[in-house]
Amino acid sequence: MTTAAELEPLKIRCTSSDCERQLHCFRKTRKMKPEQIGQCRSCGARLVDWQRLQRRDPADAEFTFESLKHEAVRHHFFHAPIDKAAQLHARRKGRLTLREAAAKRLRRSIGQAQPARDGRQTPFEGNILYYAQHALACCCRTCLEYWHGIAKDKELAEDEIVYLVDLIMRFVGERLPALPDEGERMARRHP
Repeated sequence: MTTAAELEPLKIRCTSSDCERQLHCFRKTRKMKPEQIGQCRSCGARLVDWQRLQRRDPADAEFTFESLKHEAVRHHFFHAPIDKAAQLHARRKGRLTLREAAAKRLRRSIGQAQPARDGRQTPFEGNILYYAQHALACCCRTCLEYWHGIAKDKELAEDEIVYLVDLIMRFVGERLPALPDEGERMARRHP
């Protein structure tokens, strides 16, 4: 019998899909015709109400989360175990400081128009904010434009950052429900 420690991690990519399990990829391709944009690039399924999603209504965050979970890469980050380093980092910060860190991270990683390493600026582990950014499609400007309708060619506005931080903190609340508001004093993890 194979143990969990012996299993090789799944290789998840932005273009991964498993349509039989209802995990799709909505990322557009250059070959897509305008009427195909918004459907799964593998099977053609149309599962997302893009107009509703791109209104960016904070009161409709549940719909946003459910829509994002239809895409394989987003689903992965909504459900992947949070690594130990990310958990410890979150505990040291606490919810309040993590909220500030999320705003700072968004401004630095995706805040400017047309960032230089778009698509490569958000690591996959080590910080709960990275998990949140990938799950919520605010990991790069390409994903942000496609999912949230925020154009790549302009700097993020303050209301857009506030909206994304609110989504991130909701994600943190779901994934780390026992996280205290104030950070905990603890030793840093050494390699």
